[in-house]
Amino acid sequence: MPSSPLFDLSGKVAIVTGGNGGLGLGMARGLAQAGAAIAIAARRADKAKAALVALESIGAKAIFIETDVADRASCFAMAQAVADQLGRIDILIANAGIGEGARPETMSEAMWRRTLDINLSGSFFSAQAVHSHMKASGGGKLVMLGSMTSIFGAAGAANYAASKGAVVQLAKSLAIAWARDNIQVNAILPGWLVTDMVADTKAKVPGFDEAIVARTPARRWGEPDDLAGTAVYLCSRASDFVTGAAIAVDGGYAVM
Repeated sequence: MPSSPLFDLSGKVAIVTGGNGGLGLGMARGLAQAGAAIAIAARRADKAKAALVALESIGAKAIFIETDVADRASCFAMAQAVADQLGRIDILIANAGIGEGARPETMSEAMWRRTLDINLSGSFFSAQAVHSHMKASGGGKLVMLGSMTSIFGAAGAANYAASKGAVVQLAKSLAIAWARDNIQVNAILPGWLVTDMVADTKAKVPGFDEAIVARTPARRWGEPDDLAGTAVYLCSRASDFVTGAAIAVDGGYAVM
């Protein structure tokens, strides 16, 4: 149990979309260590098996609900399944996303729509789906995953930057709308973290690794677990008067 009751999540139920790996699993692990039960909502059941083992190995109660966040009905079915199996919903981390990109002049309509459907619409549908459950239990915590590109542009990924910029505005809008229901809504803006999404580029593009480290004041890449502390803060009593905020977790990259 955490040393401070402000950060204690014992008895809470948290949904982490895309929590079967990468940043999502890093945050899920942090919430679990703070005492929360975890529902992983994702598409790949095979990948979720390893994530469940990792969470259960630290003593967490964890379940998997197959979910396509781009499908509104799937999100509502997921929320109901979590409520049925774990009894309540206190926390949602809307993490599921993709990072496809191309030059804007050559980007296909399919790539544009797929990115917006998953990153933006998926965040909205997931939030919609848990709202009534949180309201019924007296409140909740909702964390959306933006990006450094919520702050600045990305020439080779206008679709991704547009979706993540919109996610921050969505978080602010929901923070205003749902404050009366005692639901705090905030965003985390991850920097360059080592995940499967960037591993190929990191390995194959000459000088990419060194350039990221050189610009980052912390002088290193981040790890998925680097998001855990911020996630626990935004999902705990410690942040009860914080809503509509967007917190960069990037080793200082965005302010260089």
